Amino acid sequence: MEDQPNPHHLVLGELNDFLTGKIIADTLDERFRQKIAKILVYDCGFEKQEIRGDFKLEIRAGAKKALTKIDFLVDYRDKTVMMIKFAPGSLVTRRLATLALSRIIRPYQIPFAIITNGEAAEIIDGYTGRVIAEGLDKLPDRDAVRAGMSGFSFNYMEKEVFDKASRIAYACEIDGACACDSDICVIE
Repeated sequence: MEDQPNPHHLVLGELNDFLTGKIIADTLDERFRQKIAKILVYDCGFEKQEIRGDFKLEIRAGAKKALTKIDFLVDYRDKTVMMIKFAPGSLVTRRLATLALSRIIRPYQIPFAIITNGEAAEIIDGYTGRVIAEGLDKLPDRDAVRAGMSGFSFNYMEKEVFDKASRIAYACEIDGACACDSDICVIE
């Protein structure tokens, strides 16, 4: 996967990545990602080192495999507690794919799966699949995560659930996606 912006996006110049300090392409989508990163640090109270941006995930569906991008993973006490996927447009249509990704990115279910278009957000309970809050101002903060740690189950994902989630993620994230999308790389 290349670290170049999607060829469909207007590059407005360069900017410093808030989390890493690296210089990256300035696009409208990237501006939303930077906004989300700042919310995680300034409003939610996470440390920059607890947030991993631009995570590449290999998705498998039978013999097929591909890479897709997860925008943010938030760790607390050595466990990933939150996954954030940015995608412009409708959130409802991406709900299932986001939940599926949260079930295959680690060997356990990530407690919070978030889909956002940079303006709106849906916070999904990873265990039930239900939307539990809406809005970037409702992202789980450090205190909510600390309070919830004793109730989070970090048990290994059953193979059947993992395989189903992988197929759903592949179907939603890869099949039917634009072949020019730099966030996707099919590995045949």
